[in-house]
Amino acid sequence: MNQFVFENSTKIYFGEGCVREHLNSLLNEYGDTVMLSYGGGSIKKNGVYEEVLAILKEAGKNVVEFADIMANPTYEKVLEGKRIAKENNVSLILAAGGGSVMDCSKAVSMAAAYEGDLWKDYWENVGEVNFEPLPLGVIVTASGTGSECNGDAVITNEELKVKTGRDYVKCNPKFALLDPVYTYSVPKLHMVAGSFDILSHIMEIYFSGPDEDNVSDDISEALMKNVIRNLRRAIQNPEDYIARSNLMWDAAMAEIRIIKLGKKLDFECHQMEHQIGAYTDCSHGCGLAVLHPVYYRHIYKNGISKFARFAVNVWGISEAGKSEEELALSGVEALADFIREIGLPTTIRELGVTDKSMLTEIAYSCNIATGGYKIMTHEEILEIFEECY
Repeated sequence: MNQFVFENSTKIYFGEGCVREHLNSLLNEYGDTVMLSYGGGSIKKNGVYEEVLAILKEAGKNVVEFADIMANPTYEKVLEGKRIAKENNVSLILAAGGGSVMDCSKAVSMAAAYEGDLWKDYWENVGEVNFEPLPLGVIVTASGTGSECNGDAVITNEELKVKTGRDYVKCNPKFALLDPVYTYSVPKLHMVAGSFDILSHIMEIYFSGPDEDNVSDDISEALMKNVIRNLRRAIQNPEDYIARSNLMWDAAMAEIRIIKLGKKLDFECHQMEHQIGAYTDCSHGCGLAVLHPVYYRHIYKNGISKFARFAVNVWGISEAGKSEEELALSGVEALADFIREIGLPTTIRELGVTDKSMLTEIAYSCNIATGGYKIMTHEEILEIFEECY
């Protein structure tokens, strides 16, 4: 395996009832005022809001709310959170929600402690975080991004039409509470899209060098099989605790940095989807589902042995009677079949791109990742978009 340095500072509390059991004592480490951040109000419908608010009040905390965080959080929303945090002398941000709420709250935690241009200095460019962001804790209510276990935050600058993710170690949540029961009320499409995001994260890591025997690839194969199996179970029964708890931990494992160790990482599909999202505000998991099979048809010959291994070890496809190339391609087609099976979109039109002429501008705005089996050009990205259209 390649050299690496591993660090993860987030303390995780997992399982049914973990919020009731642990949140009150965790709050003792912080000051009087907590900013509760959340999305469009689903936590008020499923009872999470009332439960968390009662614990905050019981702990004697003053609560200020930062609500209505959108699915693709914007830089403007980050600046709103900064203003609320500073005006109220907030000592802890408590983010209750899915990846978007957690991502926005991480960026707010930085913005509240930084007086410069956060976008320019830390999202447009990679900066050194030589200050302490406002402490952040998270309560996960939707599985997918794995944002609860890292410093990564994806933010959209609407004015520039740029969607960018940065991972700063100092933005890791201080603690993360993962109760699988909290995910039961997530609508089916959101649950399926979030689960595909988990699978996508693992594939982006897996389909990159090095390819010689390594721990990361072995763990990734186990995780991919687990996501596939338990997503099928969760579709059949959304309140299957075993399925939902496995998916929740799969999400964390995919992004806790463990399987990234020693790997080059691809994430070109994420770069492409981010820009489609910047132009359309589409669901992240849906966008990835559209792009992945077509992208892999473009690159599988450059990593043919790994794609053949994917077919056999993840999808259980027999090697009998197949060349390595046929086997590799059969794994990509099994992925495409699975996407159709779980009901995710398969065309860019379904994501909201109704004017095909937009594709050129979107394609040429994409960042080029350098860790995959094949380095894309903007011209080939446009080809992929056109094939997906």
